[in-house]
Amino acid sequence: MKNFVERAGLGDILEKIEAGERLSCSDGVRLYGSDNILALGYMANLVRERINGDKTYFIYNQHINYSNICTNLCKFCAFGKDKEHEQAYEMDLETVKQKVRDRLDEPIREIHMVGGIHPDLPFSYYTDLLKGIKEVRPDVHIQAFTCVEIAHLAGLAERTVGATLEILKDAGLGSIPGGGAEVFAPRIRELTCEKKLPGKEWVEVAKVAHKHGIHTNATMLYGHIETMVERVEHLDALRCAQDETSGFLAFIPLAFHPKNTEMSDISRTTGIDDLKNIAVARLMLDNFPHIKAYWVMIGPKMAQIALSFGADDMDGTVKEEVITHMAGAETEQAIGSTTLVKLIKESGRVAIERDTLYKTIQVHN
Repeated sequence: MKNFVERAGLGDILEKIEAGERLSCSDGVRLYGSDNILALGYMANLVRERINGDKTYFIYNQHINYSNICTNLCKFCAFGKDKEHEQAYEMDLETVKQKVRDRLDEPIREIHMVGGIHPDLPFSYYTDLLKGIKEVRPDVHIQAFTCVEIAHLAGLAERTVGATLEILKDAGLGSIPGGGAEVFAPRIRELTCEKKLPGKEWVEVAKVAHKHGIHTNATMLYGHIETMVERVEHLDALRCAQDETSGFLAFIPLAFHPKNTEMSDISRTTGIDDLKNIAVARLMLDNFPHIKAYWVMIGPKMAQIALSFGADDMDGTVKEEVITHMAGAETEQAIGSTTLVKLIKESGRVAIERDTLYKTIQVHN
């Protein structure tokens, strides 16, 4: 296989990987530019197995999107709506609590909750959401509010990000999801999401969270107008932040879904691009413990293949995903844990049911 990688012109990068050396940004650009997906997969799998062996993780989780009303209205987003839009909605506290009650018979360990940047909701609304969920399900871990939302909430609270996070922690916040990162490059944000929190500030919010003992995830939205160099710069910014704080749990490459967005003229990502982004992420993010193959975005079958291209996590049961499906995703809105275990086992891996912080709940041999 080494000869195969050398014939792909990547032999020097393989030598670095085998020696445990960090890849440079120019290495990352070369990896993205390679058309030999099997060579990329081979190298990414070496790193994947070095870090996680044959383990593949999943979680029993539930998604709640409390509101899609948003002032940012990013061009790549089909979820966010102006508050006057006919599809705009916001949930009151009782509605959110009822969604949690509706699944009390399921062994849900994490509630993943995000929404838009709402122009009118007060800070107390968000703390009440956290407290209300904890009232209904005291033991659940709440992973809520992207770094973009956290910056917005700090503004509402008229406090620093750190002080705001402490209030949210006291109300029940357990960790922060990775959304809102998109692509950090100022060019991309100016063209696609000019009102959104700048990339550098997204990273700063994440680092503050880590310093306050709150773990986060990280994402990158790929497959629109970004260049390979901008992808690599994004990964490098995350890698540098992780060097500083070690607070990121996982990286999740997110495939752009163009339907019902202002960028609907762009084609969907291909399977090769999906696998390439997972593989390159695993190779560049040497200090990230986990890389997710988010089946909602790329489909369960492609996510299964991705387990041999660097991914070691398939996310979870999800239970009613809305954001990607409003952009035309054709995957299910939920998937059973039995199906996840089957997909993982069929790929030759060991299925590990986990909690949010990757504590093992059950090994499905």
